[in-house]
Amino acid sequence: MQVAAPPGCEPAARGFFAQLLGLDEIEKPEPLRAHGGAWFALGDGRQLHVGVDEGFAPARKAHPALRVRPGELEALADRVAAAGADVRWDRELPERRRFFTEDPWGNRLELVEAPPL
Repeated sequence: MQVAAPPGCEPAARGFFAQLLGLDEIEKPEPLRAHGGAWFALGDGRQLHVGVDEGFAPARKAHPALRVRPGELEALADRVAAAGADVRWDRELPERRRFFTEDPWGNRLELVEAPPL
């Protein structure tokens, strides 16, 4: 999946997705490196791509949902809030614990607890 970001986004992408959310950065293929941005592994073979968009505008409605290991959602919400980002818990789906926040550029993100195995 991909989220868009403005030019020069790479340091903030690494700080937010790797350091704060704990995703592993993966190396972009050589032919794509000149485009900027950063890629992150989601742990199940999927990837999150932060792509540079010269005419960037944040996505406020359409958004990726990132699964969080069972039992780790509350601690992640605490880290996100401590970093100064807004944490909005959603209770519309009582069987699913989740919250919404924004990345450093205002794109909406959903963090949802994965069901226990």
